[in-house]
Amino acid sequence: MRLLYLFFAFLSVFTASAQKDSQAKAILDQIGAKVKAAKGILVSIELVSKNSSGKALGTKSINLKMKGDKYLLKQGATEILCDGSIIYNFDGVNTISKSNVSESDQTLSPQKLLSGNYDKDFSYSILSQNNNQATIELIPIDKRKSFQKVTLVIDKLKSALSTANILDKSNNSTFVKVVSINYSAVLVDKIFLFDRAKYPKNVEIFD
Repeated sequence: MRLLYLFFAFLSVFTASAQKDSQAKAILDQIGAKVKAAKGILVSIELVSKNSSGKALGTKSINLKMKGDKYLLKQGATEILCDGSIIYNFDGVNTISKSNVSESDQTLSPQKLLSGNYDKDFSYSILSQNNNQATIELIPIDKRKSFQKVTLVIDKLKSALSTANILDKSNNSTFVKVVSINYSAVLVDKIFLFDRAKYPKNVEIFD
């Protein structure tokens, strides 16, 4: 499941004082407002990963349910469940690892990637835009994070993420495509609660 948290290498050195583009901020704020107003969100995502030489490493299809700061992400038998404070990562076989949301701050969660809420963690600028879409580059302010650059393509008409291109510190890249997104999904709270009984009996849980 670490493919879900792939992040990129960067060619330049940036500091915490890097400027934030006001036009980019306005576009990202529109996405953030739309996500915040949604009672439930369903997203279908396609991930295409490549190594530093550009060789394809594989494609994965992912389904994501989001409600506020909670989410449930599934890819085949594997899943990541976040109840808002604890993240449960099931490897699809026999292991569940637990971590606090605060401990995962060095990664880019699916929820954060889709939310448009980048203001505290990134500097950003518009690379290009037209009436329909904008391409925005994000640079993490904290250089300890496990990624260094994210390039977003935003659908301006829908105020939604279309694609993201992510490059990790080993120069591996992940192309994230939002296949479909529903901002009006009805999601009951219990789907975001960890239930040990739904997993195989031999599963071990590690903190």
